Amino acid sequence: MASKGCPPFKRFKFPLGLFLLHVINLASAQLSSTFYATSCPQALSTIKSAVNSAVSNEARMGASLLRLHFHDCFGCDGSILLDDTANTTGEKTAGPNNNSVRGFEVIDTIKSQMESLCPGVVSCADIVAVAARDSVVALGGPSWTVLLGRRDSTSASLSAANSNIPAPTLNLSGLISAFSNKGFTAKEMVALSGSHTIGQARCTSFRTRIYNETNIDSSFASSLRGNCPSTGGDNNLSPLDTTSPTSFDNAYFNNLQSQKGLLHSDQQLFSGGSTDADVNSYSSNSGSFATDFANAMVKMGNLSPLTGTSGQIRNNCRKTN
Repeated sequence: MASKGCPPFKRFKFPLGLFLLHVINLASAQLSSTFYATSCPQALSTIKSAVNSAVSNEARMGASLLRLHFHDCFGCDGSILLDDTANTTGEKTAGPNNNSVRGFEVIDTIKSQMESLCPGVVSCADIVAVAARDSVVALGGPSWTVLLGRRDSTSASLSAANSNIPAPTLNLSGLISAFSNKGFTAKEMVALSGSHTIGQARCTSFRTRIYNETNIDSSFASSLRGNCPSTGGDNNLSPLDTTSPTSFDNAYFNNLQSQKGLLHSDQQLFSGGSTDADVNSYSSNSGSFATDFANAMVKMGNLSPLTGTSGQIRNNCRKTN
């Protein structure tokens, strides 16, 4: 945004921290739900159609596209989509992403459609944000208004991906801290964790829990060991929500109450700590969960976007222009 009329730093009468927060809010304020209304009016309907087709073909893809947005947003700038080059290492091989994050081909397909409709207009970061919302809706979850106008980064950070994305091994205090660092309350963290009502996890992510932890339903643990041996089978999959793995509902929270959280980090939300009350609330009130999840997704989608003349609109989501 233009800085016309802004006095130099030394003349500000309020702390620098507040000034920087103001700048961040201005960046978010540049996002708009009608950003493509005239420049690419068919963008949203085209993305929705492509997502519905992908999810219809494979229900798990809905969870994968939602997770892609989450892992991109901890800066919703499309950086996670960049492939490695001879000179740079992207985020796809970061610990939380390697052999795990997926859905890139769906984003490629949508981007190709966008470039045919309105070349150079719709960013990859916006495609990821909209696809996440449409995926949740396709699986029976709530909708929300996606603010648009993000631009794409021209670089990626392996180290940032490794350090910013919460690990499935975190305890409650670590989860609260990781989300707090991005401006989320503990309750918003619990709501966002409810995304684990869909999708699957690899054996390597929950092996320690099903063999070594005690706050787990014994029959639940036994049923998982057959597909997740104590050694080997790292990439074998199990649903995060065994009750309704392809329906976006509040069953995840019911599972936690029964000590049937698949990941260590899942069960930490209901393990005698400060977030037990939130789990109980969402378990008994699916409407409350849907509302809080949608609001938290809007907040997440507004984290540090590139707007205005920052970044670029990539022609190919996998590489910079």
